[in-house]
Amino acid sequence: GGFTRTGDYFENDEFVLSSAIGHLLELAAPEEFEVKRGKWSFANLPVIPPHFDLRPIEKSEERLKLLTRLIKRKDVVGLVNACDAGREGELIFRYIVQHSGTAKPIERLWLQSMTPAAIREGFQRLRDDASMRPLADAAACRSESDWLIGINGTRAMTAFNSKDGGFYKTTVGRVQTPTLAVLVEREQRIKAFRARDYWEVHADFSTGAGEYQGKWFDEAFEKNRKADDADQRADRLWDAKRAGAIVEKCRGKPGIVTEESKPSTQAPPLLYDLTSLQREANSRFGFSAKATLGLAQALYEKHKVLTYPRTDARALPEDYIGTVKATLDMLAGRDLQKGSDPSIA
Repeated sequence: GGFTRTGDYFENDEFVLSSAIGHLLELAAPEEFEVKRGKWSFANLPVIPPHFDLRPIEKSEERLKLLTRLIKRKDVVGLVNACDAGREGELIFRYIVQHSGTAKPIERLWLQSMTPAAIREGFQRLRDDASMRPLADAAACRSESDWLIGINGTRAMTAFNSKDGGFYKTTVGRVQTPTLAVLVEREQRIKAFRARDYWEVHADFSTGAGEYQGKWFDEAFEKNRKADDADQRADRLWDAKRAGAIVEKCRGKPGIVTEESKPSTQAPPLLYDLTSLQREANSRFGFSAKATLGLAQALYEKHKVLTYPRTDARALPEDYIGTVKATLDMLAGRDLQKGSDPSIA
């Protein structure tokens, strides 16, 4: 409390508060080890610089300048890293500190939830810098290995595709390349698809209570299924003669109908992550993924009725138990006032 806003940072008697807007710096090879594009050849590979430089990302350079200026203020005696509790949050902060050249002491605010109580508790239990060094090292390792894979892979593939003349830039990346491979493989399977005829056996049955339709299926399907044939189904027959034989065997014959039922238990569904929420919203309402994200973000930031939507998690942190109980009690009380069943909440 008690913060006064000045541009893109807040300040009170004890703290100066600002934020990074994603990554503000990117890795770059030192200038003396950089190989220009015209020399992208196998002779100049691999590219493994003895160390990495940091280069500001142009679109967010103003925020970097602000943070650097705040870090270097004489009345700022220490830093609290409050970036996301994870490897990338650690990397964003460490690169900013490295760029600023500061040696001021660092503490870590580690939050898994964003309730006011959790934030207050987090500030009372700040972690020391030494305990976070392994995570920071892992983050730097991931970043540098991605750079090495991208630079060397891109230049090698570009050199290979340009060996007969011209320049055919072919980008390679740790995430990009496997993802594109999945898409290419799927596209190739679609192009290689060949239509095949198959048969299904349908029949009309008469009983004392009326008529109904039924469809033949192979009871031994799972046992006889070929692992490499994705088009197989329990109710598909690939041989017209076999389909005809089944029809003749059943035509005009009496049959015995049995009904089976057994109890089953089903766990309650998990909460939505962003992907499952986007899928559900598209199925029910035809919303695009972008529209769903925009709505969820507004419900989180403006209306305060959702937890952070940009997450892969489908469960709440344990420290939300009290918040969930209070929310359900509030909903139950509101429903009681309306005269409805509180158990629906």
